[in-house]
Amino acid sequence: MLAVSLSSSAAAIASGRARSEARRPGGIRLCGLRTDAPACGSLRLSHAAASAAARRAVPRAAASGNGAAGGGFDYDLVIIGAGVGGHGAALHAVEEGLKTAIIEGDVVGGTCVNRGCVPSKALLAVSGRMRELHDEHHMKSLGLQVSAAGYDRQAVADHANNLASKIRSNLTNSMKAIGVDILTGFGTIVGKQKVRYGKVGFPDKEITAKNIIIATGSVPFVPKGIEIDGKTVFTSDHALKLESVPDWIAIVGSGYIGLEFSDVYTALGSEVTFVEALDQLMPGFDPEIAKLAQRVLINTRKIDYHTGVFASKITPAKDGKPVLIELIDAKTKEHKETLEVDAALIATGRAPFTNGLGLENMNVVTQRGFIPVDERMQVTDADGNMVPNLFCIGDANGKLMLAHAASAQGISVIEQISGRDHILNHLSIPAACFTHPEISMVGLTEPQAREKADKEGFEVSVVKTSFKANTKALAENEGDGIAKLIYRPDTGEILGVHILGLHAADLIHEASNAIALGTSLQELKLAVHAHPTLSEVLDELFKAAKPKEVQEGKQNHPPQRLLKPTGATTRCQGNKIDRTGRLHFLCETVTNFVACLDMGYVIMAVVIWFLLPSFLCSFT
Repeated sequence: MLAVSLSSSAAAIASGRARSEARRPGGIRLCGLRTDAPACGSLRLSHAAASAAARRAVPRAAASGNGAAGGGFDYDLVIIGAGVGGHGAALHAVEEGLKTAIIEGDVVGGTCVNRGCVPSKALLAVSGRMRELHDEHHMKSLGLQVSAAGYDRQAVADHANNLASKIRSNLTNSMKAIGVDILTGFGTIVGKQKVRYGKVGFPDKEITAKNIIIATGSVPFVPKGIEIDGKTVFTSDHALKLESVPDWIAIVGSGYIGLEFSDVYTALGSEVTFVEALDQLMPGFDPEIAKLAQRVLINTRKIDYHTGVFASKITPAKDGKPVLIELIDAKTKEHKETLEVDAALIATGRAPFTNGLGLENMNVVTQRGFIPVDERMQVTDADGNMVPNLFCIGDANGKLMLAHAASAQGISVIEQISGRDHILNHLSIPAACFTHPEISMVGLTEPQAREKADKEGFEVSVVKTSFKANTKALAENEGDGIAKLIYRPDTGEILGVHILGLHAADLIHEASNAIALGTSLQELKLAVHAHPTLSEVLDELFKAAKPKEVQEGKQNHPPQRLLKPTGATTRCQGNKIDRTGRLHFLCETVTNFVACLDMGYVIMAVVIWFLLPSFLCSFT
């Protein structure tokens, strides 16, 4: 399974792509974990660089289209589930020269595109505009005068539906364009490397595949005692249709889903009541960020809440009676009160959609519905053994229930199938809540970081910056916000970043990429940000950190990636440059080019080494 794919190696060369591969001992690549170029004490290529060049020289067939499968299989890869995770895996598989099919029993795009991320962002775009137009103080501060703003509910609903349809079409066409076979029906694993699929009223078909990826996603989780009618008691699947805007709606659960819908409903005129089982709202967020978010997103709006209670029973509205919600104490289970509301949205999380996949045929037992996998997304059976050629990505494995995490896991699996061992660093994957203002995060919360520090014996430091100090935020009159950095002062490693403020969902990626690439705070302090931009919030955050010296008496400055060699003075003596400087320059150039590109660039580097001294000195 992990043998190097010759056909996919040639595709990388044919398309002119150069892969930057961070490796740890044993040849394993970790997403985002970087190793610096080895020191060069002579002009000879290091063994590691030579090996890298040799790997790149392995011939591969160009990945044009969806060619024939190898080994007598119908396909090199079959993916069960055409959501964002399956889509990302399929595109990368074809790029690597794998004949690929994807099985979908519903519609392409899965939950994210059809009943989640995509249509919800359309509704949130509307709620953001409505908030601005209704904020008279905000408008006046900008010198604007706006008459009473209103909305057309059906037009808003159509906007969300049209966006989902457009993205679904884009995903479908992108797979068809490169030759991915889209097979309609529900897929079931019937044996080793065998899948049966079909739909009601049509005969089933059976296909074989060298590798199989399960990417079936999740469905809304509805606790016992709650009766769903889809009209007055409903999940996010129904809410995204926006068939009504109730005067008073209870939202059970105050996580990402509940918060975003509270933003939508209050912007459109509803009153909201949160029902949260834990003792605090927004339990999954960093506590300090959650406290500030409650002040900005809840306390200033028509929202009240009950914490530490379960909704033990919810009865839909009928015969002129309202929706009834019976609340019990989360600890004692004693009845506390009964709420009467116009509607109830159940936002208690999501459950994996893994029934009927034929996992029993592979001796795989789910854990609370989730398919057990190792760090490489390979499925494990009831005895703890790896199931050959079977992988599971996305919500179905429960590692991180985010659409972009599913896609990243799928790409990671394809890397392994193509012969390049790869482990995804889940702590580098960001998350965002698209309220107004937005919340985003990556890595550990402060309590998680301190718990880890206590176990492993290191210190944790925290710094914060405010949006009130940012020029761009003040120009927008959007100064409510904070950015928080949690880090190790001994190494400069980022442990977590949390942001509440304008465009927080966009800002978080600088921090997530820094974690993914292993970039230290010492390096980030020297990064340049355009002024005036919101990105300077993170610039100030990184600069506020005080990482300690790595070695006594020596600052931990990042290596200078400059053409001018560090540690050597460039001096013109006739048409010569100092030999030490030239040696350092050649060493750095050869090492970097060999590690990242191909041998053709080594020749270029040598030519530059001989010609550059004369060129530079001609200007002195």
